[in-house]
Amino acid sequence: MRQKPATTVVKIHDIIQQRWSPRAFDPGRPVNHDDLLALLEAARWAPSSYNDQPWRFIVCDKAVDEAAWQQAFTALVEKNRQWAKNAPVLILAVAMDNFNHNGQPNRCAMYDTGAASVSLCLQATALGLCVHQMGGFDAAKAREFFKLPGDCKPMAMMAVGYQAELDTLDDDFKEAELAERSRAALDERFYAGQWGRGME
Repeated sequence: MRQKPATTVVKIHDIIQQRWSPRAFDPGRPVNHDDLLALLEAARWAPSSYNDQPWRFIVCDKAVDEAAWQQAFTALVEKNRQWAKNAPVLILAVAMDNFNHNGQPNRCAMYDTGAASVSLCLQATALGLCVHQMGGFDAAKAREFFKLPGDCKPMAMMAVGYQAELDTLDDDFKEAELAERSRAALDERFYAGQWGRGME
């Protein structure tokens, strides 16, 4: 498996350093059901406001329910379809708008759903799987296809599977797959005590 570890300022845990978002997936290698459940279990134990667990994940495993997978695939924008066609699993992450315990708006729902999604990604890395999260999908189509209730927001589609060689990708994506990973400097995004005073 091709690795692209993060170049960090200080040492971080290997799982976090090794996690990245490839586009080259092996279409002939399905995800073991127990491994898939482990990803969901990791997401289940993410922190959330009031322990409300506002996330919902719709799992579309091509080996088990090709029709559901096809619906998820159809909801993707064309550019993402070009490579996600090889991912054996597509997962739709959804955030519920309101708290379960009192029905009031939950302003933390999207934040908490993101936390659950990161937990899923880290567990995938630990198992030798890859996840690529996508904002490039038609939320209205996803809502229609999966009969989502009105009080939720489709947040992201995730491609899950095993990494493949670059030749599974069109040329347009090979360069991005090989490019060095980068992030803004710490002091550009993380502040000490007040807005704009960068951490060192």
